This record gives sequence, structure tokens and C-alpha cells, in this order.
Amino acid sequence: MDATNTAVATEKKSVGAYLKTHLREYGMLAALVAIMVFFQIVTDGTLMKPVNLTNLFLQNSYIIVMALGMLLVIVCGHIDLSVGLVAGFIGAVAAVLMVDWHVPTLLAVPICLAVGALIGAAQGYWIAYWRIPSFIVTLAGMLVFRGLMIWLLDGQSVGPFPREFQAISNGFVPDIFDFVREALGIKRLNITAVVAGVVVAGTLLVMAMRSRARRVRYGIEDEPFQFFIVKNAIVTVAILYVAWLLATFRGLPNVLISMGVLMAIYMFLTNSTTLGRRIYAVGGNEKAAKLSGINTERLTFFTFANMGLLAALAGMIIAARLNSAQPKAGVGLELDVIAAVFIGGASMSGGVGKITGAVIGALIMGVMNNGMSIMGIGIDYQQVIKGLVLLAAVIFDVYNKTKST
Repeated sequence: MDATNTAVATEKKSVGAYLKTHLREYGMLAALVAIMVFFQIVTDGTLMKPVNLTNLFLQNSYIIVMALGMLLVIVCGHIDLSVGLVAGFIGAVAAVLMVDWHVPTLLAVPICLAVGALIGAAQGYWIAYWRIPSFIVTLAGMLVFRGLMIWLLDGQSVGPFPREFQAISNGFVPDIFDFVREALGIKRLNITAVVAGVVVAGTLLVMAMRSRARRVRYGIEDEPFQFFIVKNAIVTVAILYVAWLLATFRGLPNVLISMGVLMAIYMFLTNSTTLGRRIYAVGGNEKAAKLSGINTERLTFFTFANMGLLAALAGMIIAARLNSAQPKAGVGLELDVIAAVFIGGASMSGGVGKITGAVIGALIMGVMNNGMSIMGIGIDYQQVIKGLVLLAAVIFDVYNKTKST
């Protein structure tokens, strides 16, 4: 009996110690769950209704897309204040190309992406090779592209866009298993969404098991087995539940597929490539990284060019959702993007941050915006609350650093 109690106590202690050392990683996830539960209760279940859940993804897709790029910029030790206006400017470019000049969507989209990448590269050039502070360069870029956006649109909204372009943001994946639904006599259920949820949940579970087995084999696994089981069970159930809710409405939004693909790409980039490891090294200690042979200028240049590319994609998502390019599009978006990355656990000094953390931070911001809007809270109070949440996240980061040292 004593031996059993000792084993249980040891396991509890190991789980507690693990959570203590991974507080940054799991703290924000716990905060997201708590916020969702809170708003689900105070909105009488409105938050997790299929139609509202779909709108939640549609409304925050461009924030998540830009947060992926902003994470790399911040990890590298810099910041980009121009992303909101770059996104708005690219939306204006898309409108001029497709609405005024009647350029086909299949040609206009890559042109807009290329323009965004060039904008990011131009800003990255001054930051990386001329050592001009990123705050100054991107602040100047914010002013420049706001002016160019207004000039390009002549101060007016331009639209509507072609239907195929609108599908980037407002479209849904067709149900390829429609015949199954008809055979089963089910009136409203998107079988494709259900199958996709099962596939994604199963794939993540298999990958987690293989990754754990590999770490155990090399003796570097520190995650308690019980915690591993509970964590993956929660993730699996959450994915299946969300897939089911989406399936009962209109299925999988196109932007959700785009976000999923981008998240997979950037998680692989940051976790499994030399490029990703070098970006973290530059942010952790640029002088040491340079002395070890890393081309720090090239990596900084890459992160800003990449940020421009993702800002361009986000700008087209915004324009497609609004079905027009507007002179005020993108104003203030950089604040939500930067806040999402910091709330997600990125460090102000660089070198720390994860893709999953940035996505969780963006979802926290999105759920708060959505929940407070449902409750009828005014935009003035919403801004105050979001500012306090951001401040709390930064204080949490500083506290963790001070405690660890």
C-alpha cells in the first residue's frame, strides 16, 4: 500500500514539475479554454453554435495568417508595424487588378503575393543590411502604404470582386461524400467535414505517439505518460467536436483549410529545419549566431519578406470577405497581430515562441472579440480589456524570465 501511494505521489509530483517547467506553453492554452467556457456560459451557448463558430474562423483567419509571419519576425528579435496597412494596400492592388483592369483571378492572386513579398523584402533590406531599427522602418512603411492605399482607391471603396476571388474567404469545401448522406437519409450533415476531422485527429495522434516513442528511445522524454494521454485525448475530442459542429452547418470554410496548411508548413519550418533553428538562434543571441557562421542578415531579410507575403495573403482574405477594397482596411490590424503573438508566449527579447502559441494567442483575441460583441459590450470597453490582457501576458513573460534566473 505504501509503495502504491509513493508511486502515485511521485507521478503527481512529476506531472506538477513538468507543468511548472512548461508553464508558458500550457498556461495560454488553459487560458483559451477558460475564456471559451466563460463566454459559452454568459452567452447562453451562443459562442459554440455552428454558425457563430464558422464566423469566428472567418473573422480571425487573417489575424492567424499574419501571426504566423509575425512570430518569425519577433523570434528573430524584430517587429513589423506595417502589416495591417500592407494587407490593406494589397487588397487595393487586388481591386485595381480585378475590378478596374479585369485581370483574371488566377493571375491577379500571384501578382498580389509577389507585391507583398517585395514590400517585405524592401523593408527587410534596410533592417538587415543597413541596421536601421525595424520599429522605424516599419513605422515609415505603415505611413507610406496607408497613403498609397488611399491614393490607389481614390478614397473610395472598389468592388465587387469576381465570385471565384470571393471564395478565398467566403467559400466552403464542397461535400464530396454527398452521396453517402443521401444514402443514409441525413438531411443536413457535411460528411466531408466529419471525415476531415477524423483524419486530422488521427494523424496528429499518430504523429504525437511516434514523436514520443522517438524521444523515449533517445532518453530525452520528460513528459509524464499520464499527461501525454490526457493531453492528446483532449485534443482529439476537441478536433472531432469542432468538425462535427462545422459539419452541421456548411462544412469546412476554405480559409480554415488554408490556415491548417500554413500552420503545418510553419510548424515544420520552425521545428524540423535548419532554417527554423537558425532563426531562433539569431533571436536568442545574434552575435553568437554570427560568430558560429550563421548569415544573420539573410535570415532577417527572409523573415520580413515572408511577413510581406503573408500580409498580402491576409489582405486578399480581408478584401474577399468584404467583397471590396476599402480605404480604411487594415488600420489597426497590426496591433491585434502583435498582441496575438505576445499573448501566445513569444518573448519581447526574441528567441522564444511557437507557432501553436501564436495561433492560440490569435484565438484568444478572436474569442474575446466575438464573445464581448455577443454580450453587447462596447468597442471602448473591448479595447480596454484587450489591452489589459496583453499587458498581463507580457508581465507573465517577464515574471517567468525573472523566476528562471
